Amino acid sequence: MSSFISGILKVVSQIDPAAFFPSAPPPPRRPLYYAETNESDEDRKFRAIFKQLAGDDMEVSPNELMSILNKVISSHRQLKTDGFSIESCRSMVAVMDSDSTGKLGFHEFKYMWENIKKWQKIYIDYDADRSGVICSKEVPAAFKAAGFPLNDQLYKLIIRRYSDEHGDMDFDNFVGCLVRLDSMIRAFKTLDKDNSGSIELDVKEWLQLTMYS
Repeated sequence: MSSFISGILKVVSQIDPAAFFPSAPPPPRRPLYYAETNESDEDRKFRAIFKQLAGDDMEVSPNELMSILNKVISSHRQLKTDGFSIESCRSMVAVMDSDSTGKLGFHEFKYMWENIKKWQKIYIDYDADRSGVICSKEVPAAFKAAGFPLNDQLYKLIIRRYSDEHGDMDFDNFVGCLVRLDSMIRAFKTLDKDNSGSIELDVKEWLQLTMYS
């Protein structure tokens, strides 16, 4: 194992999974007639909006997600961003695509949408200097507020991967990173059936988890 990979694993192994509080996962897929007759008024209203967004197939593709998100952020001037790219939207769809269709169904999209609304508020609240971005000093507090208390080494890795050369993280990178973190923690907790804080994977299982993400 290379020193780089072993270093990454050492950093991750120092994190206590019990400290994370990802949102509850989307409910299991159910027949459409059952879902529609057993949902709340709020869900019913959201489903009507979803039908307009998703089109006839009732699923949101990466291209459709990109269009939706960029229309939303265009009306929020306090969110500095160069826009959601097709690659970032493919990544978000992949990590949220629980049934591997390549698109987001109603419950998958609603779950992600609720998280994005919550993270948007956190982004604005923790942008202390009102610069429109989350700077490197603001990252730890913002991520903790989102339910992800990481250690300093992981914050440095995230800043290196998702921030620009000045250490500033714009909104699309902030959301993209949190979508991935949320999905990874939920996947880990699902596999850690005895709550030991560790899991064992063979190479095929590792590739299945990491390639489609």
